Amino acid sequence: MDSKKGVSRRDFMKVASRYGMSSTLMAAGGIAATASLSQLAHAAEETDKKRYAVEPKFKLKFGASGFSEAALDIQKSGQLFFARDLEERTNGAIRVEFIGNNAICGQTSCVKKSQQGIVDMVSASTQNSAGAAPYLNVLDYAYMFPSRAAQFHFFYSNKSEKLFRQPLRDKHKLHFLFTHCELRGLQMGLKYADKPDITSIDELAGTKNRVTGTQLGRIAMDLMKLNPVPVAWSETLDALKTGLIDGAETWASAVAYAGMSPVVSQSVDLKFFCGTEFTGITVPVFDKLGSDLQDDVMESAYTAQIFTQGMNEAGMYEITGATNPQNPNSLFAKNKTRVITLSDEELLKAEKMCSPEYVPEPWEQWRERLNKWSGGHDTYKEIYDIAREIPKDTHAVNVKPNRWWRA
Repeated sequence: MDSKKGVSRRDFMKVASRYGMSSTLMAAGGIAATASLSQLAHAAEETDKKRYAVEPKFKLKFGASGFSEAALDIQKSGQLFFARDLEERTNGAIRVEFIGNNAICGQTSCVKKSQQGIVDMVSASTQNSAGAAPYLNVLDYAYMFPSRAAQFHFFYSNKSEKLFRQPLRDKHKLHFLFTHCELRGLQMGLKYADKPDITSIDELAGTKNRVTGTQLGRIAMDLMKLNPVPVAWSETLDALKTGLIDGAETWASAVAYAGMSPVVSQSVDLKFFCGTEFTGITVPVFDKLGSDLQDDVMESAYTAQIFTQGMNEAGMYEITGATNPQNPNSLFAKNKTRVITLSDEELLKAEKMCSPEYVPEPWEQWRERLNKWSGGHDTYKEIYDIAREIPKDTHAVNVKPNRWWRA
């Protein structure tokens, strides 16, 4: 039974066909996991009535790549929470039409479709979106972020405005609102199921691995001899299953939400660059809202950032199982996906193989380009320093939230 809130996917879709996918998803997010079909239908009806009680000033189309109703329960990246909060905060002045599950755009096309005016808001990984918005590569210097806590600290930082968000608005007309934060590793396929735990970066040399749309991620993989192979996200599961590739470069909860746990035997936590599933709004649409509604969007984004900070950290243990030891009821534990935590010495070895800190030359062309786009900032060094303003052992849930857009 492929279920959502205790009902089959088929019954869930019947409710959605009557009350709309957005209202049904929002309703499902607010009821218990054991709720019955009738309870879901009632909640969807009440949600729909509330959402359509007033005529909105703005109807915003939200394209959210591959997120189905089931996936949104696994990776807690805040998209529906944000949409629901924004509608409530604006008393219906903004109504959000949430379109997930690749129905209107995919991982590599959502930002492109926002630039074409097909969607108003987007959610996809920054790495897959970098093809359409190359400045997003600025997040992907190898080993720039030492931890998930450092990532959250950067996105909350006021310094992220001038260094990251403003150049993204200026160059790509994209307003970066909030993001989930993980660090990428290698997710090794079934041929590694009967092999001992990988303990060294050297054991991965020569393997063939799926890579995202990020140009900088390829540099790091080439330097570590990981043979990056472009494979569409929608095709990655089959490529792992058939052995077309040895592994895939992505983060742990992405493996879980995409149903890849049964074909990933070892999740190697290399932590070598960002895994950030972000939500953004196009600048032309944001500019049309007026100052009061713009403030509401930012407050909802701030609230969604806090939600994602806490909820995905919990989800990584409770649902995904991306920890040692694992929660026995998690997806990784049930599918015998081993989480491989490399030693500090091995992670430093990997960093010395590919980081701009130790191997600057391969990064120079992109670094110069990104620095120019940023208005002259030394993007790698400045983000690197911000990421180290907090102690290395800070837990992600202990990073202090901050309204980054306020001076």
